[in-house]
Amino acid sequence: MNQQRKRTFTIAFCALILACQGLSAQPAKVLTLHEAYELAIANSKQLKLAQTGVGLAQSATSLTKTALLPSLDVSLSATYIGNGIIMNRDFSNAQSVWMPHFGNSFSVEASQVIFTGGALATSIEKNKLEEQVAQLSYSRNELDICFLVTGYYLDLFKLKNQREVFLKNIEQTELLIQQIKSKESQGMALGSDVTRHELMLQNLKLALIEIDNNSRIINNQLVVTLGLSPEIQIVPDPSILNLDTSKGNSANLLQHAIENLPELRSAALSREIAAKELRIAKADYYPRVALVASNSFNGPILIEVPTINKNFNSWYVGVGVSYNLASLYKTKRKVQVASTRQLAAEYAEALAIEQAQVAVHSASTKFKESFEKLTVYETSSRLADENYRIINNSYLNGLVLITEMLDASNTKLNAELQVVNAKLNVIYSYYRLQREIGSNQNK
Repeated sequence: MNQQRKRTFTIAFCALILACQGLSAQPAKVLTLHEAYELAIANSKQLKLAQTGVGLAQSATSLTKTALLPSLDVSLSATYIGNGIIMNRDFSNAQSVWMPHFGNSFSVEASQVIFTGGALATSIEKNKLEEQVAQLSYSRNELDICFLVTGYYLDLFKLKNQREVFLKNIEQTELLIQQIKSKESQGMALGSDVTRHELMLQNLKLALIEIDNNSRIINNQLVVTLGLSPEIQIVPDPSILNLDTSKGNSANLLQHAIENLPELRSAALSREIAAKELRIAKADYYPRVALVASNSFNGPILIEVPTINKNFNSWYVGVGVSYNLASLYKTKRKVQVASTRQLAAEYAEALAIEQAQVAVHSASTKFKESFEKLTVYETSSRLADENYRIINNSYLNGLVLITEMLDASNTKLNAELQVVNAKLNVIYSYYRLQREIGSNQNK
């Protein structure tokens, strides 16, 4: 049994050494959270995809605006004209008639729309609103990317601090083992006491290996998101612990969300777009009016017999009015569909505001709770340290059992980890609240 335990200890210790060497072999790069944001925004494929959506929306607006420009049609042709045939109505007495064989045609026609029932102007306004929606989609993706980076960054920081806590406890446990071995040599402690502490030491080392592996996983996720080399080890900047979180206590959080949250602004724009679509549908009730001008230059003149081998030029200007009579019974259905879409957009906006209100309240509550937890954990940590000091002295003086010493050590370790996690949880809760109200921390 002792041989098996020694083999387990040896394997765990070797694994710990390999894990530490693996971490030290990676090139380290200290990054502030703001620098991480900039790298993510510059290299994110998701943001590049969203940016193409903005470009497409802008192109669509430019395309719609071209309908405001005059339309100009030009045609030019040269033809070979064959001889004509004249015959009676009963197809008898056919005779060939000579025709000039070269024909030419040149025409220019220009038109300018001056009235479409508001359809054209409204379509341009609708496209501009869709541009804003595309830009808000980009902003939403940017907020999501930054919040994702925040989570990875703080998780990496948390694991780094946990590693320091475990290393400190490993050091203390090793010192305690030496003290117990000294007492054992004096006949004041049992060999089982040494074994129990060595078991605890191995558990701490195994936990450290798990922390190192989790750090590798989170680090890889972070460097991929930032567009960096997988070999780089990100080192979080400790200055983030000095973050000013006072803005999280603002009384106007929901109003800030309504004004800045991309999801809410997109919902409001979608309602406006639906209103524009309703107006475009109603425009079919009106005729379309355009100014027209045309010039034709043709030859020879074939409508005369015999043919006149001369060029003929004609031109005209005027006003053209067109109306699709089918609009009298088709447009009503279009208007009904557009009205329903507008109503759906209004409900969607109301629902988005309701969801934002719930999310902001939840994030705000958790943010305040994180401060309360930190206060409690700091108090618990102080008490656990004091308890460990008392129990350790009592144990070394033979006044308490080994089980009490182990309980005190575990309590101290858990309390220290809770404080580390609580400090970073305050920061995470703050950034989550800022995400829910649409505040871009990269600005």
